[in-house]
Amino acid sequence: MAERTFNRYRVRSGASLEGSRYTAWLAVTPLGPGFPVYYAICENRSFREQAVAEQAAADALAALQGLEDDGTPVFPEDYTGFGDDAPAAAE
Repeated sequence: MAERTFNRYRVRSGASLEGSRYTAWLAVTPLGPGFPVYYAICENRSFREQAVAEQAAADALAALQGLEDDGTPVFPEDYTGFGDDAPAAAE
């Protein structure tokens, strides 16, 4: 689990077992009163191994540009979370 602190929030990354696969997530917790909000990362992807899911969540946390006023994560415009930065095939 990785962690970063922003002005009014702490963001943690992790993975949870759902059925037979793991889901990567970010938890945004207010530094003052309030409850954490969980955001699934790579929602259309599941992981067979916990370590791989945790790494995907940690990578998403590292890519996080900041948080909106309500704590919603802000990612780069073209961020997919899939590590698919390979150049497109020539047409």
